[in-house]
Amino acid sequence: MEVLKDKRDMFGVDFDKNKEALNQISTIRSKILRNELAGYITKFIKNELRNEEMKTKAAESEEEVPEGTAPTQPEPASEPEPASEPVVEETPADKVQD
Repeated sequence: MEVLKDKRDMFGVDFDKNKEALNQISTIRSKILRNELAGYITKFIKNELRNEEMKTKAAESEEEVPEGTAPTQPEPASEPEPASEPVVEETPADKVQD
């Protein structure tokens, strides 16, 4: 689309502003055609911004994990220590009170 190539700085993600920009650039007598063009431009720019954002996030995630290093594996769990049995003191029968 030649209009978008030539006047890129006039368009953005706002549909109404894109309609006004089309009115300034050219004479479109058909309201339906103008709205279709403005909608197309709006959708195109939003998709471009979304794709750039996804590329940026992908590049950031690649930077976090340096190349050549394997992801760390969790250490194998060691065997749990055997639970010690509680120490029970025996009370002599003559000290037991009834």
